[in-house]
Amino acid sequence: MRINPMFCLKQKILCGIAALCTVLSVQAEDKIMRVGAEPAYAPFEFIDEETKELTGFDIELIKAIAEVEGYEIEISTMPFDALIPALLTNNVDVILSAITITEERKKRVAFSVPYYDSGLTILINEKDKDKVKSVKDLEGQKICVQIGTTGANYASTQIKDAVVSQFNTAPESYLELKAGGCVAAINDRPVNDYYLATNKSEGIISLPGTLSSESYGIAMRKTDEDMVKAVNDGYQKLKENGTLDKIYSKWFGSSK
Repeated sequence: MRINPMFCLKQKILCGIAALCTVLSVQAEDKIMRVGAEPAYAPFEFIDEETKELTGFDIELIKAIAEVEGYEIEISTMPFDALIPALLTNNVDVILSAITITEERKKRVAFSVPYYDSGLTILINEKDKDKVKSVKDLEGQKICVQIGTTGANYASTQIKDAVVSQFNTAPESYLELKAGGCVAAINDRPVNDYYLATNKSEGIISLPGTLSSESYGIAMRKTDEDMVKAVNDGYQKLKENGTLDKIYSKWFGSSK
């Protein structure tokens, strides 16, 4: 049987188009950024009480980075101490939740350039201000912290005979402090400051000064060089086009 040459040409064209569509589809699928975040660390990431949506400085930052780099974004929420395990088991590609860059963490993950400078501060009940005036006064006392944080590490390793009570979220540690279940709570300065600015913090004050100097970074797998480059490139673009300053001003009241 003779086959029409034009029919063969049409078939080849159709096959070529189908193959191209398949390639484009795979490429599109490859441009998804899977993000992990803890939803209880205001003002960096938290659930808005009115909209019930995840919001915060970190959330707006990573969405903006994904947009300028051409990624679709999928955000999963999980406890803070589950973030690095989720990253290392390939359940997400990027994690951020005001994660302090430390030498110990750098052994396990790759960090972006630092995007926020912070430090640890101490919250106490105002009624205790005459007997708790510095970190020295916390020796042998019960201290509330969040699991997996630098605040938890500081309380456990730097305060002599401290009784460290760990909670899944920062708000839970604040509730325990307010109820008198501990003498102090240690956490990151911007998170403590945000809590103090709310009407839920009545009777709680911050001791002056900071316990440490820290920087936050966006974490990725060390083997995912393309994602590390995309996040750093995207961050630089936001710095250059003014978007980073706008996001920073919205959440912290001044330009970075």
